Amino acid sequence: MSETVNEPSGGQQEAIVYIGTKPVMTYVFEVISQFSSGLKEVRIKARGNSIAHAVDVAEVARRHKMVEGKLQLKNVGIGTERLVNRAGRETNVSTIEITLARTGEMRLDSASTAAQ
Repeated sequence: MSETVNEPSGGQQEAIVYIGTKPVMTYVFEVISQFSSGLKEVRIKARGNSIAHAVDVAEVARRHKMVEGKLQLKNVGIGTERLVNRAGRETNVSTIEITLARTGEMRLDSASTAAQ
C-alpha cells in the first residue's frame, strides 16, 4: 500500500502511497500517518480506474480535521504506461501522481484522535 524511499540527492525520505481498491479512508489515514511521522511530502500514485480514487484521497486528506490547513497540493502529474494485458496485447493505461506537502507542524495526540 505504501513505501518510504530515500532520495539519493538530499537523503530525505519520501512516502509513496499506491492507490488500489480499498476504501478511500484507508488511504487517507495512511497519508496522514506518513505526515505525522515527520515526512514533508507524500506522493499518491494510481493508474487506470483508481485515478478518481487517488483524487478523492488527496482531497479528503487535505481537508481532514486532523490536518486542516497544514497540507497543500504541490504537484499533479499525469501520464500513460504501456502494459501487457492478460490476453498478451499491449494497452495504454493512464497514470496520475499527486504530491502533497506539509506546510505546518502536525501532532497526533490523544486529544485530537479522540475528537474524531
